[in-house]
Amino acid sequence: MTEVLLLSAADVHAVFEVGIAIDSQRAAFTALGRGEALLAPRALLPAGDDVAFCYVSRLPGTGPVAKFGSVNPGNAGRGLPSVSAMVTVLDEASGVPVAIIEGTSVTTLRTSAASAVAVDLLAPPGASRLALIGCGVQGRAHVRAIAAVRGLSEVRLHSRTPGSAHALAADLERELGVPMTVTADAREAVEGADIVATCTTSEKPVVRGAWLAPGATVISVGSFSPEHSEVDAEALERAAAIVVDDVATAAEQAGPIVSALRGGTLAEDRLIPLGEVAAGLATARRTPEDVVFYNSVGLGVQDTAAAARIVALARERGAGTPVDL
Repeated sequence: MTEVLLLSAADVHAVFEVGIAIDSQRAAFTALGRGEALLAPRALLPAGDDVAFCYVSRLPGTGPVAKFGSVNPGNAGRGLPSVSAMVTVLDEASGVPVAIIEGTSVTTLRTSAASAVAVDLLAPPGASRLALIGCGVQGRAHVRAIAAVRGLSEVRLHSRTPGSAHALAADLERELGVPMTVTADAREAVEGADIVATCTTSEKPVVRGAWLAPGATVISVGSFSPEHSEVDAEALERAAAIVVDDVATAAEQAGPIVSALRGGTLAEDRLIPLGEVAAGLATARRTPEDVVFYNSVGLGVQDTAAAARIVALARERGAGTPVDL
């Protein structure tokens, strides 16, 4: 029999604080930029509006980590998260399973932490006005993570369901002490913002390039497949730098990138890997007035880095439930 540590969402949240999550993602992208990570192509299996996915990767000093899950936009109406997943961690030497982790919490925390790393690397130091489009689980996590790397002076929120935006604004204003404003439309939220974070599952643009202020940094985490585009073509055309988590993956799966490449308005050699920026091997922002666009589709190395920290901390703090398989 093999003893496997089972870690629930509550276990993950208990040990994987925002600062630790951000550190894990910075390490993951730095290793990726230095060519030290092993990353298999991401598998996507669409079925109508739903998309199943699978990631496999490993980093130096870790065993292989695999995440399998599904994005189901219709879950909002069921009172369920739109993303469900499970993470399996294997031993570095033997390859036997050592942990199974509830993956929705891992996805939420590592995605928002990676966005915070992107903000820290791409946004001007004084960027303080945040626009959030999409006020679900990822939206909440993104405000918390971005607040950890920038001193926010204002957050403007917009959601297609105003009730969720008002509830989130009230919660976060109490928690973070930052003024929160719910806007009637996305444009009102985006205009004048230093940082724009889009956390939706929309297949149509929710942010237009014409709305972006000079110097804005746009973080898109919902443009994760060719069918999903949270920003319009003008947003990419206005961008002085277009940063992605992985060039090959983005060229095949990031909706706005795929459309621009197919339309001939973007050349693949313009795409800048976030890992190279993190490793100091590439520069994205060159002036304070540059508009910088970052598109994340999600990478296995993010899960590997997160899972390694979570398992180590769980063992240290006695979290989780050991079971024999």
